[in-house]
Amino acid sequence: MVFSDDQLLPISALQHLLYCPRQCALIHIEQLWAENRYTVEGRHLHSRTDAGKQENRKGVRTARSLAVWSRTLGLFGKADVVEFRLEDPSTRPERVEGQSAAEFSIANDPVPFPIEYKRGKPKAHDADRVQLCAQALCLEEMFAVAVPAGALFYGRTRRRQDVQFDQALRDLTRQTAARLHELLGRGITPPAVYEKNKCERCSLKHLCLPRMPAGRAQRYLQSALAAALAAGPASD
Repeated sequence: MVFSDDQLLPISALQHLLYCPRQCALIHIEQLWAENRYTVEGRHLHSRTDAGKQENRKGVRTARSLAVWSRTLGLFGKADVVEFRLEDPSTRPERVEGQSAAEFSIANDPVPFPIEYKRGKPKAHDADRVQLCAQALCLEEMFAVAVPAGALFYGRTRRRQDVQFDQALRDLTRQTAARLHELLGRGITPPAVYEKNKCERCSLKHLCLPRMPAGRAQRYLQSALAAALAAGPASD
């Protein structure tokens, strides 16, 4: 399937989905958002990255806030940093007989190396790695070149964590993109499931109300509607 421009969904939603499907729906279906210390720290880290200049140094051309997209996955977004690693021209192979100019150019193009900046430290779940892999799959589609690896840079450790885009991670990323389109296509927000480690760090906790007993909100709305109907139409 090839998605049209108006069907593309944000790459960042993949991370929201893997962290918590309800959080993903609250943000991308119900259009709810709230800040807390963690989101502010993350936004500040990204703003510093976005403000950086494009760089060219020996063997590497660095692009920042690079727009990426994939009509195959139905995704779009921005890569914090992409290093285009250039080969030494003196080491490039000669064009072989029968190889077109386009084929030779693609075979010797710079290799994109996406780098995603994250606050905090490396996590046990795959959300960050999937988000980075989605950027790589977009770059592969855009530039018709293999992107075998990238890196996650964490603000707390101040170190890069290299990520290999192996088949398992690529499959998980494609499956997550398909789940995202299914969830947002249905337009139904999943019920809350309280998980202390996740919910207490979520900026949407007071909007999600994950500790409210199941059915309480529905019963309240039903009783309020019944009371309004019993009261009859309001008089002028």
